[in-house]
Amino acid sequence: QVQLVESGGGFVQPGDSLKLSCLLSGSTFSMYAMSWVRQAPGKGLEWVAGINRGGGFTDYEDSVKGRFTIAKNNAENTLYLQMTSLKPEDTAVYYCAAKKYPIGDYYRINTLSSRLEYDFWGQGTQVTVSS
Repeated sequence: QVQLVESGGGFVQPGDSLKLSCLLSGSTFSMYAMSWVRQAPGKGLEWVAGINRGGGFTDYEDSVKGRFTIAKNNAENTLYLQMTSLKPEDTAVYYCAAKKYPIGDYYRINTLSSRLEYDFWGQGTQVTVSS
């Protein structure tokens, strides 16, 4: 049984930094392209960042480019999201999500926000940015 467990959320002030983690268990982490997707209060799901299964290729939603960094440690089965210069509009529940593509799609990154586009989805971790 595959599980994704996020951690690292919290309450921070604008301008602060926070690092989220997501641990995958029950499968081989290196087989999955990974994404972070968030849901702000009263809004829909928003894709934030994605990384290919090897960890060498990344992509970001425009509003977080230059502030967020996604990383993947296949040896530790862990996905990270380093968030800096946080803004109140970054307040959301952050989910990690896993997608297994065919073996030939090594460089592919999932940039979609729907749960239906992923094989596995975590329970989420709350990030609140407020003064």
